[in-house]
Amino acid sequence: MADDSIAVVDLERCQPDRCNYECQNYCPPNRTGKECITLRGEDADEGSADQVRISEEICLGESCGICVEKCPFDALEIINLPAELDDDPIHRYGDNSFALYGLPVPAEGTVTGVLGPNGIGKSTAVHALAGELVPNLGEFESPGDWEAVFDRFRGTELQTYLQALTDGELSVSRKPQYVDRIPDQFDGNTRELLDRTDERGALDTLVTRLEIEPVMDQPIDSISGGELQRVAIAACLARDADFYFLDEITPYLDIGQRMTAARLVRELAAEEDKSMLVVEHDLAILDLLADSLHVGYGEPNAYGVLTDPKSVRSGINEYLQGYLDNENMRIRPEPITFEEHAPRVATHGDTLVEYPTIEKSYGDGEFSLSVEGGTIYESEVLGIVGPNGIGKSTLAKMFAGQLHPDSGSLDFELDIAYKPQYIEIDQPMRVDAFLRSITDEVGRSYWNTEIAQPLQLEPIMEQHLTDLSGGERQRVAIAATLSEDADLYVLDEPSAHLDVEQRVQATTAIRRYAENHDSTVMAIDHDIYLIDLLADRLMVFDGEPAVDGYASQPQEMRDGMNEFLADLDITFRRDERTGRPRINKPGSQKDSTQKRAGEYYYTSQWTSQDQSDQIRSDQIRSPAALLCVG
Repeated sequence: MADDSIAVVDLERCQPDRCNYECQNYCPPNRTGKECITLRGEDADEGSADQVRISEEICLGESCGICVEKCPFDALEIINLPAELDDDPIHRYGDNSFALYGLPVPAEGTVTGVLGPNGIGKSTAVHALAGELVPNLGEFESPGDWEAVFDRFRGTELQTYLQALTDGELSVSRKPQYVDRIPDQFDGNTRELLDRTDERGALDTLVTRLEIEPVMDQPIDSISGGELQRVAIAACLARDADFYFLDEITPYLDIGQRMTAARLVRELAAEEDKSMLVVEHDLAILDLLADSLHVGYGEPNAYGVLTDPKSVRSGINEYLQGYLDNENMRIRPEPITFEEHAPRVATHGDTLVEYPTIEKSYGDGEFSLSVEGGTIYESEVLGIVGPNGIGKSTLAKMFAGQLHPDSGSLDFELDIAYKPQYIEIDQPMRVDAFLRSITDEVGRSYWNTEIAQPLQLEPIMEQHLTDLSGGERQRVAIAATLSEDADLYVLDEPSAHLDVEQRVQATTAIRRYAENHDSTVMAIDHDIYLIDLLADRLMVFDGEPAVDGYASQPQEMRDGMNEFLADLDITFRRDERTGRPRINKPGSQKDSTQKRAGEYYYTSQWTSQDQSDQIRSDQIRSPAALLCVG
C-alpha cells in the first residue's frame, strides 16, 4: 500500500460466519498468490481467529478498493491519508485499527481548546496528555515507550511537558467525558466524593458558584445529569494540579450554567497560571473560553488528525467552512452554514391541543411547578426555554403521559412518542433488530433517506445497543422515537453528546420528518442556534431551580428570546464570516449596546421590511417542529 493509506477492519462488523470471505477471494494481490487479506489466527491480539486482517504493506490502496465493495457487512475501509502526514501515528490501537496523528500542546496559564467530530481521537489525546496512555507511535505490537515518545517530540514544548509529567514533576486533574458513568465508579453521596478532591481549599466557592449545595448530601446515583456534570467540574477544578483536562463541560447544562463553568475555567487559568485543555462541541462557549484551538478531522473510528494550534475564531470558522487554510486541507465536502434571519412572526394553523393551567409538586413541597394554560398548533415550532431544575422535563413527561399533574388535566387523545433525557440501554440486541421492533420501515428507501442517513446510523446498525457510545445511543434514540407513528414527538435534549455536524444533521432530520408527516415535535435542548433554527414561538420558564418553576403562555420569538437572555444577562451577536451565533464578552461595547437596545439576540439591523419578508417566507414553508429548549 502507498505510505499515505491505511486499512481499517471493523471487528464489530466483520462476521465471517455469515459470509464466504468475498474480501479474500476477490482481492487482486491474493489472487496472484500474495497474502494480503488473511485470517487473524489463534494468536490474534484482537478479534476472533477467523476474522480478517489486511496487510498494509501489500494492499494496493484506495485506488483498488475491491475488498471494500465486496464485503457484505461494510466492515472494511481503505483510506488515503492526507499527504501532509509525513510521520507515523502518535498512537494506534491495533492491527487495522484506529490511528491518531498529532497531539494538542498544553500551554501554561492559557486555555487550549479542541474541536472536532466524535470518533477522531480527541479523548485519546487527552488520555495521553494525562499520562493514562503511553503512545505507541504506531507500533501497536509493542507497549508504548516514553523514551521513544520523547525522541519523537525532541526540541518541542510537548517533549518538555511529557518528560515533566512522567518524572512526576507535574500533576494532572481530568474531568471525564461521560459523567453518567460516575455512579458506577463511586458509591456514596456528593459531599463524600467532593471532600476527597478539595486540595486547593476552593471547594466551598465552587459548590456555591456551580449551585450544587442542594445535592451535597444526596447519593451520587440519585442526582440528575446536569448535577453530575457540575459535580464533575467541581471535583476536577478543586484539585491542586498543574494541568487540567476537561472533556466536554456543557452536556446537560443550561446556558447560564455553561457560562459559569466557562468563567471558572478561565479564572483558574488567568489568576493561578494553570494550564487548561478543554474538548468541547458548544461553539459559543468554546469561542468565549479558549485562547487557542486545535482542530480535529479524519474518518471517525478509522483515523484522526489534530492540527497545530490556531486562533479560536479562525479555527472555528475553518472547521465550519470545511477547509483548513494553513494545512491546505479540505476536511468536509460542504460547509456547515448558519441561516441568518429576522425573528419569525408566528402564523397560527389548526389547533393541535389546548391545555389548561396545570400544577405539579414533588414530595412535601420540595418542588412545585405551575404552567399557565395555552394552545399548541399543528406543526408549530414552539420553544420552551429556562434554566435546569425548573420543570421543563417534568412538563415533557406530563405531556408524554409519564407523569400526571396534581391539578388540571392533560388527557389528550393523541399518539405521543417520547425520548427521555437520560438514555438507559440494557437490552443485549443489535441496533437494526431494535429499530425493526419499532417499525417495518427500517431499510426501506424513504426511511433510510429521512432517518438513517442524516442520523449516521448505517455504521452502527449491526452493533449491540450496550456497546454504543453516548453519541451513538443518542442518535439511535432519536431514530427510534421518530420511527413511531405519532401526532406528537417529545424529545428531551436530543443534542447531548453529539458533535457540531451531528447536531446540524439531527436537527435537519427532526425538522424534515415533522414537515413531511405534518407532525409536531416537542424537544428540550440547550443549543441556542437550534432554538433559532426551529422555533416560531417561545414559552419561557422562570423561578428558583429545584424549588419552584413557572411557565408562561407562548409568545413571539423576539419577545421570548429577549426575556430569556435578559434573565441570564447574556447577549449574542453573529459572526461576520459564517453567521454563527457568538456570545458577546460581558461588558464589551457590543454587549452594552445590545442591552441598551433591549435586543439580546436579534439585533436592530432587522427592519420592518425584513420582518415582512420573513412572514411571507414562513407562510410558504411548512413549520417543522415543537422545540422545547432550556
